[in-house]
Amino acid sequence: MKIKYITIEREYGSGGTEIAEKVAEKCGIPCYGAEIMEKAAEKLHISVEEAQRYEEKITSSFLYSMFVMGQVQSGNINSLPMESKLYVEEHNAICSFAKKGRGVFVGHCASEALKEESGVLRVFIRACSDFKRDRVVSEYGIPEKDADVTCRRFDKKRSTYYTFNTSKKWDDAANYDMVLDSSTLGIDGCVDAIAALMGQA
Repeated sequence: MKIKYITIEREYGSGGTEIAEKVAEKCGIPCYGAEIMEKAAEKLHISVEEAQRYEEKITSSFLYSMFVMGQVQSGNINSLPMESKLYVEEHNAICSFAKKGRGVFVGHCASEALKEESGVLRVFIRACSDFKRDRVVSEYGIPEKDADVTCRRFDKKRSTYYTFNTSKKWDDAANYDMVLDSSTLGIDGCVDAIAALMGQA
């Protein structure tokens, strides 16, 4: 399979965003992460900060998730709450960026948005607790005493958002083509593994 798009979901502190950016640089293709939310927020005429708050409001209710997905599929977008409209616009932004050509997409359930496309490599980046703790302290400036709870909070947010919008479990290996452990392989090792599949070994 010729890979056109790489989608990366990642545990907080695993270095997934850095890996995505380095893969994109190595392969000479764009990387879309924050740009996805920025484009969606612009479309909805809200700030990125507001968009982030709406993402926080996502519920873990399976029945409500089914209701929202039904509304989206029926095209009845206007009746959706803002947090669901945000997901729809993020979905549209991902598809819009994909039309420009090959790219790396970070988070935002990108694999779901591109599920009808061919050549999609779905990647999940994980890491051990010690590795993530050290990274969030050194890279993000999180106090060491708050590191573990911060990782759990962000992972829960990502998991809830992913499950709400896809009805799939965020960290289920069956949803991905490649699961990499950055605490074992290192950041550059993960980059090399993904880039090799893009023909950039």
